[in-house]
Amino acid sequence: MIIDCHGHYTTAPKALENWRNQQIAGIKDPAAKPKVADLKISDDELRESIETNQLRLMKERGSDVTIFSPRASFMAHHIGDFEVSSTWAAICNELCYRVSQLFPDHFVPAAMLPQSPGVDPATCIPELVKCVEQYGNVGINLNPDPSGGHWTSPPLTDRHWYPIYEKMVEYDIPAMIHVSTSCNACFHTTGAHYLNADTTAFMQCLQGDLFKDFPTLKFVIPHGGGAVPYHWGRFRGLAQEMKKPLLQDHLLNNIFFDTCVYHQPGIDLLTKVIPVDNILFASEMIGAVRGIDPETGHYYDDTKRYVQATANLSDEARYKVYEGNARRVYPRLDAALKAKGQ
Repeated sequence: MIIDCHGHYTTAPKALENWRNQQIAGIKDPAAKPKVADLKISDDELRESIETNQLRLMKERGSDVTIFSPRASFMAHHIGDFEVSSTWAAICNELCYRVSQLFPDHFVPAAMLPQSPGVDPATCIPELVKCVEQYGNVGINLNPDPSGGHWTSPPLTDRHWYPIYEKMVEYDIPAMIHVSTSCNACFHTTGAHYLNADTTAFMQCLQGDLFKDFPTLKFVIPHGGGAVPYHWGRFRGLAQEMKKPLLQDHLLNNIFFDTCVYHQPGIDLLTKVIPVDNILFASEMIGAVRGIDPETGHYYDDTKRYVQATANLSDEARYKVYEGNARRVYPRLDAALKAKGQ
């Protein structure tokens, strides 16, 4: 089985974006604020949006199950207040749940949280609980920078975040560390802000001792870990100077990287530098990079090709990347698959 741990609902029907635009307009003009009931998306519309996009590509490229969460760039936690984020998160999470019910063999939901700059993360707990207990979510997306590129929140190692971590440990779910749209013109959303955040999250964890307090807490750092694998020697050296344990002991029991790296040399580097037990297959297909690579003639985000082609993985190691590691990092996914005899 090939499990893609990083999928977003980037192809949701246009009605969702239209509703969101009305919600944003309603921040300044309450008379324009839409009701949740105003959003009407049929099951047939959901089916079409998935069958002609993600599911078609999954079948063409040979992946089986996708952990599916709301579109990352649409989270936009910096827009409005907690009430705006809470309503928006609930709508987006419900749509991913509905997709998982329409295509139960192929999609398993993960939740966005109703984060808002300067608001206690504990306010996210009710949505998290609902998504796990009612929707069967197997993970969450955690935005380390709800301000959208201004980094006004404390580091991930700060007690500010502990209410969410406590719930994650209770439910045994991981968090993918994933920022949203950048509202800072200095940082392009997908080309800079995402990769900056991946690198920053890793460094925050390196500087702290978070996993002493939460030894079973698990983070998935997407997009191949940002700059981390490429600068592994720098991070090892910094940890040494800070008198931290070796990275394999300090961080690698708790931090994992996905394969959303869009060329062969990148995957070769990732699989050479990072231990295979810390790599999870992912594509983020129909996401940040949707075009065809003129050097290969294949889509950049067809990451299975790179994993399959690298000389750094044995068949046993590929099994871990494709399936085994995801089952271990996402225990609720493993339980759901086993309940189906998979």
